[in-house]
Amino acid sequence: MIDRDAVLHIARLARLNLTEEEVGNITNQLGSTLEYIDQLNKADTENVEPTNFVSPVHDPLRDDTLKASLTQDETLQNGPVVKKGHFAIPKVIGG
Repeated sequence: MIDRDAVLHIARLARLNLTEEEVGNITNQLGSTLEYIDQLNKADTENVEPTNFVSPVHDPLRDDTLKASLTQDETLQNGPVVKKGHFAIPKVIGG
């Protein structure tokens, strides 16, 4: 389903330098994944109702309720450096 050339093309696009062993492993793993997806796509889901949760007993979402929150000044009061109403942090990307 996927061959070595496709994996090398994807690696080039992602700017990855892969060893021959990694290319082989990824080819096998990605091929297996794509075969599994193809198998799932063949499943007949025509009469299956869409659901959000597998079990209706477990609903991890909570109701949205309005609660009091901190003001901007209260939030920023513990910041080590604050500039123009925002936390100031050291530059982490060179440039």
